[in-house]
Amino acid sequence: MSDKNILLVEGESDRGLLEALCKKWHIPVGQVKVCTPRDAGHAKNSKQAVWAVLPIYLAQLADGQIEKLALVVDADSPPNGGFDRTLSQLQPRLAAHGYTLATPRAQPGLYFMHNDGLPEVGAWVMPNNTDTGMVEDWLKNCLHADEADLMRYAQQAIASLPGGPKFKALHRSKADIATWLAWQAQPGHGLYHAVQPGLLDDNAPLLVALHGWLVQIFAAKPSQTTTTQGGVP
Repeated sequence: MSDKNILLVEGESDRGLLEALCKKWHIPVGQVKVCTPRDAGHAKNSKQAVWAVLPIYLAQLADGQIEKLALVVDADSPPNGGFDRTLSQLQPRLAAHGYTLATPRAQPGLYFMHNDGLPEVGAWVMPNNTDTGMVEDWLKNCLHADEADLMRYAQQAIASLPGGPKFKALHRSKADIATWLAWQAQPGHGLYHAVQPGLLDDNAPLLVALHGWLVQIFAAKPSQTTTTQGGVP
């Protein structure tokens, strides 16, 4: 796996999912190294830890130790999260290194351009660079139609838990996906297991969009524009 192209994520669940998606989409073997904050020496994994280690990777991008950099974080929910709040936390950290958010273009995701021509930095704020939520919300919007009944049943089971759920309301999507995964043919696996054949819809708009963003950042030449149509392989 190349140490030159870094995809920074919040934690191990995200790492497993993004590695599985890169493999599914045939992004060249070794093209992307999916990292967590702990890989950069931070004591723990979290979104705040991503912000803490981001300057390390930006410095490496500036001096050529790495060639490409992108990050995937959850928007989460107000009052401490949400897309706007997440973007307001990310932008000044990138601005301090000379990056500004590019004018929206045909490709999905966020792109930050450097004022001295250094490689762009990509960002994807789960689930869709607009709404509140997290990676599990992205997965819920990408499920194959054949999984709809099982997901509804999982949600109904969670809603009818005796005494109510123990988890916070903002973690409901995590519980939905965890329950749905627990009822698959091989239960007990992490988010990466959702990439197994037949569980996700290859034509789901959010799945196609994330694929296009990853290709644009990591597989395309810097000046190349890549458009993904008609689903993903």
